Amino acid sequence: MKLSKSLFNGILFMALTQALQAQTTILKGKITADGIPMPSVNIHLDKTTIGTVSDSSGYYKLENIPAGRYKLIATHLNYSRYEKEIHLETQQPLFLNIELEPLRDTTTLQDVVISGTMKAVSRLESPVAVEVYHAAYFKKNPTPSIFDALQLVNGVRPQLNCNICNTGDIHINGLEGPYTMVLIDGMPIVSALGTVYGLSGIPSSLVERIEVIKGPASSLYGSEAVGGLINIITKKPHNAPHIFADVFATSWGEYNTDLSFKTNVGSNATILTGVNYFNYQNRIDKNQDNFTDVTLQNRISVFQKWNFTRKQSRLLSVAGRYLYEDRWGGDIRWNKSFRGGDEIYGESIYTSRAELLGSYELPIKEKLLFAFSFISHNQDSRYGTTSYIANQKIAYGQLTWDKTLKSHDLLAGATLRYTYYDDNTPATKHYDATNNPEKMWLPGIFIQDEIYMTPNHKWLLGLRYDYNNIHGSIFTPRLAYKWSINDNNALRFNAGTGFRVVNLFTEDHAALTGARDVVILNHLKPERSYNVNLNYSKKIYLPAGGIIGLDATAFYTYFTNKIIPDYESDANKIIYDNLSGHAISKGASLNSDITLRNGLKFITGLTLMSNTITENNITTRQMLTENFTGTWAISYQLKPLFLTIDYTGNVYSPMRLPLLSELDPRKPESPWWSIQNIQFTYNGWHQWEVYAGIKNFLNWTPNKGNPFIIARTNDPFDKNVVFDEQGKVVPTPDNPYALTFDPTYVYAPNQGLRVFVGIRFKL
Repeated sequence: MKLSKSLFNGILFMALTQALQAQTTILKGKITADGIPMPSVNIHLDKTTIGTVSDSSGYYKLENIPAGRYKLIATHLNYSRYEKEIHLETQQPLFLNIELEPLRDTTTLQDVVISGTMKAVSRLESPVAVEVYHAAYFKKNPTPSIFDALQLVNGVRPQLNCNICNTGDIHINGLEGPYTMVLIDGMPIVSALGTVYGLSGIPSSLVERIEVIKGPASSLYGSEAVGGLINIITKKPHNAPHIFADVFATSWGEYNTDLSFKTNVGSNATILTGVNYFNYQNRIDKNQDNFTDVTLQNRISVFQKWNFTRKQSRLLSVAGRYLYEDRWGGDIRWNKSFRGGDEIYGESIYTSRAELLGSYELPIKEKLLFAFSFISHNQDSRYGTTSYIANQKIAYGQLTWDKTLKSHDLLAGATLRYTYYDDNTPATKHYDATNNPEKMWLPGIFIQDEIYMTPNHKWLLGLRYDYNNIHGSIFTPRLAYKWSINDNNALRFNAGTGFRVVNLFTEDHAALTGARDVVILNHLKPERSYNVNLNYSKKIYLPAGGIIGLDATAFYTYFTNKIIPDYESDANKIIYDNLSGHAISKGASLNSDITLRNGLKFITGLTLMSNTITENNITTRQMLTENFTGTWAISYQLKPLFLTIDYTGNVYSPMRLPLLSELDPRKPESPWWSIQNIQFTYNGWHQWEVYAGIKNFLNWTPNKGNPFIIARTNDPFDKNVVFDEQGKVVPTPDNPYALTFDPTYVYAPNQGLRVFVGIRFKL
């Protein structure tokens, strides 16, 4: 009986097991992104222990799943969380393919980039380290211009060059703005005058992403790509909404509007149009120096892009932009009747700028692409009684040939750049005082070869030759190596050179403003740079489903012929000359991107750097450059409330500042300072999004701890300054610190805490 009972229990157990197995099912499929198989994707059924990871071909398989309804969740670094409600029936395997969408608010490893090699390639496969920032990333702290938005990019600092007119440029790793080339869709569009005045007003509604390369890129892009480049990629028609609007205002009285819309012309053309309008007309003087804390501005920018459909998907795209801006700052009593006079001080700038750029793929078997850009920049400025009226035209054409041969990926090209520049300064005067506009031709050729040694090892060799009709021949070689250690680790080494042909008055605002005299000791020669950098990127998958992305870079750049403005030899002068010694920029940076399953996300960056000048065997720290910078963007989604919280900010270490004399009471170095912001976004309404927050909630301004920022605002024309026979300022009871009027002591915005509110609409 005992044996029979045991046998019966065994048979019953087997029968129950078979019955249970018969009530389970299988879920399997393939995971892709942009049609590319995605390995290492975490996939599981919510509120169960059933889960797996996709294999190297993107396939996944979940087994022994009881019948029922589930929520399927798939997560991967830098891709949007995938969620889908599914119903599983017994003995009915379900095949479900999953397409992941890239996140649009961070740097991504799977993005396709073009800046590193001038051709579309996966960022993971690029031998050149390229940082990618999508438009949504900058929405974490909405700004009225790309210039202001870049404050969230690690190692990139929007530098104000003037306390009065608030013009500025972009520093990469502490290097001044003229060393940064700014492109739109790969074409050099913001340079020279545009470095200082043309970066505002690019409609953010048309920006798809921004690519950043740190280090020389002159072997592909020529002059000005000395310290790095910023490539603004505009949206493609199929990625753009039909209608988009983004409007916000601040408690300081700033109003910004971004509009874009898409239209079809017949069946072969699509037009994207974007408009940006910014207005600020509030005379605020919180530091009580009787000068405006923020420049008053009235700016409009219109951008239009035409994309045409051609046979065999050949490219044809044409875009244009027009910008007009009227800005002024100075004495709060100033109006346009005082423009250019010596009664009430003001700095007034009228800017009119037109841009045209396009790409055309030739209708032949070989892949030949012709790209072009044209800039016309007119400026009418008054800095007190100093008049600066300038006209610049730049035409650029480039023909590239892209060819793949077995283990070689070749790119060859020819370029021609023509620059016309005229102004009312001595820069364009002939020795006999007649007007002599600068006309510069810069033809060039380049070749680049990506060599695939093995699947995990790639080399890039490049060489460019340019001929400048003033300075002669210029060679810029380049070398890059990438080792794909595995799917989660990559090592990159880059070495290259850069060069820059200088036009002082278009690039350094200090040469025009204030009471200092400008002295150019010698004919300025082109600057040269030599750079090496080592980059390591890594992905880490957390046991709980979160993902960490790390990107570390060490860099070293050596400069010759560098032009350094000398503020210290003579307090009444800014002296310019090529450095007889050398300058060095070196350091290391780390970017981290952490995504947790609970909806919390961290994007952080820090850069340690040193920028020094060596002349006559004496090494000094370069002025207006920090040794440390950090950025962060921390986001948390409260999905049940349709609410996203974004906390963004940056922090900077002290930098040397230009003083006027030993008696100058202002601090010789800036303190540690930080601008921090918080934003709340509600997206519970279909097609609508409302956001509000506080900018600079620490209320940091550079006047804290200083008796004043702008020297002698009470006497901006130096009418009461006493000079001795050598031209030096004599201390007097009215001027005890022996100062002249000077607005060049600037390192941070004068704009304190302000509340903002905005609304977005997308159709």
